[in-house]
Amino acid sequence: MGGLFGAVSKTDCVSDLFYGTDYHSHLGTCRGGLASLDGSTFTRFIHDITTSQFRSKFQDDIVKMRGTSGIGVISDNESQPLIVGSHLGQYAIVTVGVIQNIDQLAKRAFENRATHFSEMSGGGVNPTELIATLINGETSFEAGIQSAQAAIEGSCSMLLLTAQGIYAGRDRFGRTPLVIGAKDGAYVVASETCAFPNLGYEIERYLGPGEVVLITPDGVQEKGPPGDALQICSFLWVYYGYPASSYEGINVEDVRYRCGAALAKKDNVTIDLVAGVPDSGTAHAVGYANEAKAPYKRPFVKYTPTWPRSFMPQDQRVRDLVAKMKLIPIKELIKGQRLLFCEDSIVRGTQLKDTIQRFYDYGAIEVHMRPACPPLVYACKFLNFSRSRSELDLAARKAVKEIEGTADKHLSQYADPATEKYNAMVEHIRRRLSLTTLRYQELGDLVKATGLPKEKLCTYCWDGCEGCAAKNGTGP
Repeated sequence: MGGLFGAVSKTDCVSDLFYGTDYHSHLGTCRGGLASLDGSTFTRFIHDITTSQFRSKFQDDIVKMRGTSGIGVISDNESQPLIVGSHLGQYAIVTVGVIQNIDQLAKRAFENRATHFSEMSGGGVNPTELIATLINGETSFEAGIQSAQAAIEGSCSMLLLTAQGIYAGRDRFGRTPLVIGAKDGAYVVASETCAFPNLGYEIERYLGPGEVVLITPDGVQEKGPPGDALQICSFLWVYYGYPASSYEGINVEDVRYRCGAALAKKDNVTIDLVAGVPDSGTAHAVGYANEAKAPYKRPFVKYTPTWPRSFMPQDQRVRDLVAKMKLIPIKELIKGQRLLFCEDSIVRGTQLKDTIQRFYDYGAIEVHMRPACPPLVYACKFLNFSRSRSELDLAARKAVKEIEGTADKHLSQYADPATEKYNAMVEHIRRRLSLTTLRYQELGDLVKATGLPKEKLCTYCWDGCEGCAAKNGTGP
């Protein structure tokens, strides 16, 4: 998915920039980058962080960096920040999101005589460079950001490090968050508010959808007003977001407790313990256990000192190996038990199947699963969640294909828990994973747990609905 962090201060900001960006490492493990501005001098470092932590790659670099302003990024696949020279002046830029119409926008840029785009290692146009080209076509940074946002199909939030300060632009429908933090003599902007407490910042405000601001050591100036059509990604609360973070003033951990409680309220299974697949299922399991008055235990523990997140490596065999090696079973808590475990979601189910089998191998009598969100029927079009994977690899779509002979038939019915087709799909997934029972969270309960009305949430991956705001650019 990726995350952004920027800092401006009346004194050197590099320390806050370094640690603030590091607090976004849970959002991806492919590329990391920092850029600082000292007077008129930009300093930039970019590293591959697929096999090592962000801090270890940048700890020697930050001693070479100076400046009262800077930006950082955890990126899905492209090298950022970019340093750009333009008629607007020199600046650095970082972005997160997905541009669905990137080929059309690149073609239009060529027609307007853009000279070239650098090719990324995987081929194709660098999205951040394309955004910079769109910005450079206008007469000011704020006009450029707004023009780019209007042209993009998908989503893109961005930070621009300039001589005037940091320009921050949240994507048009607010699918990804940007939050302003403040302390005496300094301001920061971040994707994740978990970056604030240990650096001494308090939440100043959340940027609205499509809003553009200029951040300086003296304050925050609105350069482009927020829109009314909020479609923030619901999956931030279910999985992506860090427990200490809040979006739209709503804390991630609290939402996960409520998700788990909602699952328990509709359940009647007899169990001996509740567990969460660490770490993403932990809070959901705590919420379930508290509501069900059932013991919460940890029959699996994660070995974190050396094993990275398992979903990031491109090779499926590597992902499976990492997933297996980092989870250590505790046989004494598994043998002879009727175990219910919570997880944030079922995406492909390949790693999950191995985890479930290991429960049985260690003597579990029953294994029940309660995902904290509905079945993922549609692949996300707006963020980099599963972007590199085929929609047909989703566990729900595999089940549809095996039932219907094609993966694209009656999808609205398969997404509706009131239908027989939905029940058949869930039963198909249950059998494939060898679960005793499988019951998904209902979308209405997930929406209620967030505390926001459904029209302000993006729920596309579950129900295929982009929302009226996203379709026509107007409010609900």
